[in-house]
Amino acid sequence: MATTNIVTVEDLEAFKHSLVETLVNVLSERATTPARRWLKSHEVRRLLTLSPNTLQALRENGLLPFTKIGGVIYYDYDDIRKMLEENKTRLPPGTATSLPPLSEVFEEERPKARKRS
Repeated sequence: MATTNIVTVEDLEAFKHSLVETLVNVLSERATTPARRWLKSHEVRRLLTLSPNTLQALRENGLLPFTKIGGVIYYDYDDIRKMLEENKTRLPPGTATSLPPLSEVFEEERPKARKRS
């Protein structure tokens, strides 16, 4: 004989609470972790807006650790963050600290319109 399961409002509320909690945990974890841990030189240059020579100088001066496999140089995302934190300067007291919103600084890159002939 088949048994019938009845789902109550309390069951749905408990499920909703559990689901929301799980989603919040997953999204907060993704927000603090890069999609990839190892970045190539061109990705680091774009991330930090560096020239190839500046990135090479960071390597040569030992400021930014790297791994070279074949001819490709990889950088650990955590090492990049550490370098930035270690070289952060503190503002003197009384210095203005207002900045424009990030949306104004980093505008979305939009595809260029094609010319019609």
